This record gives sequence, structure tokens and C-alpha cells, in this order.
Amino acid sequence: MKFAAIDIGSNAVRLLFCNVYENNGKTIFKKSELIRVPIRLGEDSFLSGKISVQKADKLVIAMKAFKNLIDVYDIVDYRACATSAMRDAENRYDIVHRVRKESGIKIEIIDGKTEADIIYSNHIEEQLDKSNNYLYVDIGGGSTEITLFSKNKLIVSQSFNIGTIRMLHNQIDKDYWAYFKNWIKEISSGYKPLIAIGSGGNINKLFKMTGRKQNKPIATAKLKSQFEVLESYSYDERIKILGLNPDRADVIIPASKILLSVLKKAEIEKVIVPQIGLADGIVHQLYEKYLLNQASENV
Repeated sequence: MKFAAIDIGSNAVRLLFCNVYENNGKTIFKKSELIRVPIRLGEDSFLSGKISVQKADKLVIAMKAFKNLIDVYDIVDYRACATSAMRDAENRYDIVHRVRKESGIKIEIIDGKTEADIIYSNHIEEQLDKSNNYLYVDIGGGSTEITLFSKNKLIVSQSFNIGTIRMLHNQIDKDYWAYFKNWIKEISSGYKPLIAIGSGGNINKLFKMTGRKQNKPIATAKLKSQFEVLESYSYDERIKILGLNPDRADVIIPASKILLSVLKKAEIEKVIVPQIGLADGIVHQLYEKYLLNQASENV
């Protein structure tokens, strides 16, 4: 069976199609298609407090296209979630209403805790050594979600208004940045050694550029070296020489800074990047909802 997830982020909007099936008692989630459109709602929301007509128009066009694809793929269920940029926009409910009216898609504007919970529902830690301590770090355009779990138990989870678009436009207060780093240091102090699990488009790209295989731990020092290489190039050079997309070439720098700051404060020496995020978590929750509905129908 196939499910779909729409992630309306601060940098881009994404539509994920995922096949879900059982194999020898194990649930397999296999990505089918991922469509990404770099609308950058956060540039409006974080700087002016509202989303412009131009970007709202682009969002509506994208949602119409997404709805057509969802109808064609004949999915079991789908869900659309909007995060930091829409949370901060004064005109968020006007846009939600317009999208619903013109595309038929109902957008849920989720708070930071819900976002962290959805990301955590991927339960990547279940595929790893359960005796270890892990710090899940998801970096987006408007927010960063941090989840600490130890020996397969969630210890603490929090969302921070620290993201790549905010940092790119100097929208992060120095005191808040200091609070963020101190919080990381405090919550991680009793759980050493820690292994980081990194997610988000920029972290995925940073990882791929190192040439490391998926699910293989990478040393923090290696990520730092890769960041230093990236930072040594200009924006244009990152596009022309390194082959980065224009909408990736600028935000990958603040994303790397956020990640490396977390790793430094938590004294983490290696990172796992499983190439998952909010959209994957949405699919996991949709499948759990499907199972509950099936169980209730069979009672």
C-alpha cells in the first residue's frame, strides 16, 4: 500500500510517496517518489511577519499539483503539515483556507513539539544498537528539533526557533543562541558517550558530499572538514564548481554551523545520517493510524 506526506517547510515544500508492506513480520517503508519545490516561505515570514501574495500563489500552485499526483497514485491516506514559517506568519489561516478551497488539501499547522514528535516517530533508534545514547538533530529552515533518547527510551525533546533561513538573515538573537547551546550541554551531560542522528535536507547533502555510505557513522571531524571546504567557496562557486542547487548553496552553510555547534556542546564524535525527516515520520504515523482503523473494524 502507498501513503503520501506533504511537508510545508520554511525553505521548501515536499511531497513524499512511500510504499509500506509487511515482510516476515517486519514493516518495510520504501520511498517511492520525492518532489521538492523551493518556495522559501520563511524569507517572508521571518522578515516581515507574513507570507506575501507571490509566495502564497506559488504554494497554492504547488498544492494543486501535489493533489493531482496524490489522486493519480491512488494512495491509502495522506497528511499535509506546515512548520515554522507558517507558524510565524500572521496570515497563516488565510493561506490555509485558500489552499483548502483551491486545491482540496487541508494543511495542519503543527507546533514545535508536534513536529519533534513526528520526526521521532521514525524510530530510527530501533534499527541501531539499543544500548547506546543518541541525540536526534533535525535542522530545518525555521527550526531545529532536538530529541535525546537513552537505551531506547525518550529522555527529552524540544524545538528551537533556530534554522537555516533565520540564520541566513540574522534573525537569531544572541541570547537565544546561547540558551540553545547551553541547553544542549546540560541535557547531554549525563548521557556520555552520545551518538548523533542528523536529519534535514542540508545535513543529508553535507553527508552525501563526504562520500560516506548511508547508515555508516561519520566522524564529527570529517563533517567539520567538509564544512570548511564548503565555506572556502563563494555562493556562486558552490553552484558552478560543487554542483549544488542555488537554493541549497546558501543554506547549507548555516545548517552546518548549527549541526557542528550541537556536536561540540554535546561532545559528540560521530554522526549517523539515515536520510529521513518529517515527511517520513508522517508516513509512519499514517500507517499506525491505518492499523488502528483496521483493528477497530475487525472488532
